[in-house]
Amino acid sequence: MSCPGVCTGALLQCSFGVAPSMLNVLLTSPTLVSNMPMANIMDNKPFVNILPFGMCNSIANPTVAAATAAALGVLTPMPCIPTTPAPWMPGSPTVLVGNIPALTAQSQLMCIWGRRDSDSFSWADDDGRGVML
Repeated sequence: MSCPGVCTGALLQCSFGVAPSMLNVLLTSPTLVSNMPMANIMDNKPFVNILPFGMCNSIANPTVAAATAAALGVLTPMPCIPTTPAPWMPGSPTVLVGNIPALTAQSQLMCIWGRRDSDSFSWADDDGRGVML
């Protein structure tokens, strides 16, 4: 089944991660589309909604910076620890999920290790669930 919005199971990809992940929307979401919970901009919690992306390549990540320094400047990826304190932006101006704006194709989520707008999660429609690219 497919979801016309961004629903649980949407594939995520971080620009600094080496592996994709999946969006996890809790079953407490008040909006179900084809029996799939629909996401809102507050579905940004690390290890709850946003799972790790394998290894992180961001030199802004202190563990990557320390490992790289120990390797005499050779970039050394370290395990991804998503750190996403702010909500997805922008949310839908017209669709609400639990009185909170729904995720859209334009929604992006910043990890604090990204530090730049281009280092965010973005998504394009695939099979209806959405695929983060």
